[in-house]
Amino acid sequence: MEAGLFTANNVWMMICTGLVFFMHLGFSFLEIGLTREKNTINILFKNVFIICVGLLVYYIGGFNLMYPGFAEDSSGIFSFAGFGIAPPENGMTPEYADGGYTWWTDFLFQGMFAATAATIVSGAVAERIKLGSFMIFTVIYVGLVYPIVGSWKWGGGFLDAMGFYDFAGSTLVHSVGGWAAVIAIYLLGARIGKFDENGKPKAIPGHNIPFAAAGVLILWLGWFGFNGGSVLSADPELTSLTLVTTSLAAAAGGVSAFIVSTIMYKNYDLTMFLNGILGGLVGITAGADQMSPNDAVIIGVIAGAIIVFGVALVDKLKLDDPVGAVAVHLICGIWGTLAVGIFGAMAGMEQFLNQLTGVGIVGAFCCVTAFIILFTLKATLGLRVSEKEELEGLDEHEHGMSAYPDFGLNEH
Repeated sequence: MEAGLFTANNVWMMICTGLVFFMHLGFSFLEIGLTREKNTINILFKNVFIICVGLLVYYIGGFNLMYPGFAEDSSGIFSFAGFGIAPPENGMTPEYADGGYTWWTDFLFQGMFAATAATIVSGAVAERIKLGSFMIFTVIYVGLVYPIVGSWKWGGGFLDAMGFYDFAGSTLVHSVGGWAAVIAIYLLGARIGKFDENGKPKAIPGHNIPFAAAGVLILWLGWFGFNGGSVLSADPELTSLTLVTTSLAAAAGGVSAFIVSTIMYKNYDLTMFLNGILGGLVGITAGADQMSPNDAVIIGVIAGAIIVFGVALVDKLKLDDPVGAVAVHLICGIWGTLAVGIFGAMAGMEQFLNQLTGVGIVGAFCCVTAFIILFTLKATLGLRVSEKEELEGLDEHEHGMSAYPDFGLNEH
């Protein structure tokens, strides 16, 4: 491979790494926008913690747990290549990864992905989880659970051998976070005031919808790196197709969600529109390189409808998800993974069954591990803040500051 092509591939992958990093700002804006003013600092703290600690635990052992180099006779379930990171021989040359990027770029790109799984949980548990317990959960889930699941497909493990396909993480990233979110909000319980005495859900409006809108648009931009980088080179044909299918699914998801929600609730709900965009993005992520533009639009349309019905289902189950993370990341993640077996280049019953099997295995593993971690924390340190802390806000009680201090009230 000529040096110029190797350099171009690596530069594209580094740009995508930056775009995936930028998604953490999008998640932060979305979460604070859809929640109350009194918990803004708390949510920002969690998101900053996730990216910092996520990178460190991925460096310490997560990367080598996710890419352990399974032996040929291995079961492909668990292996570990050791602590720390060091490039292999020829890791900085075109001989590594078919000349798509260097070993260091590989680590950093995958490290940006790793933290996303815990970010998904952050939004679902917002406004009532103890910060210390959440931080411990993040270290264990990002450091152990996420890379083990990732190794089963992207690290050449048993799901890969079985024929399961997940291009950029509808299951391996989004559903991994979504399953943990379901377990967490079940163990935590709903926020005070979310359900009335008859169990009917009541809206708890977010304090800054412009922030939420900005967050979604930033996430859409970041998805160009999330999916575009998963081509693992700057291949013009595959990269451009992936960005087209990603954008069409996002647009179709948003339009579908706002139309369905308008029919059901008789108003133009911006938050449904925004989450529909995210649902379309999550839905296309498993097969963005396999789909035609028509396939992408259909996947997005179905994902957008799933968002509306998924949010209603979560409420009906008496689960409190302030940002719609379960509908977006779990339910649309499952849909996107199954869509690989229905549409596109890999469609067919055999592939559909491979996809369904992968969804079931990952779901079972993530639910069990998340339950063990979170239930242990609940029984020891506790998961939920006190009623007083929740009512007065986590910013005051856990951080001693306000995101929006009033500088002029008592000044002369």
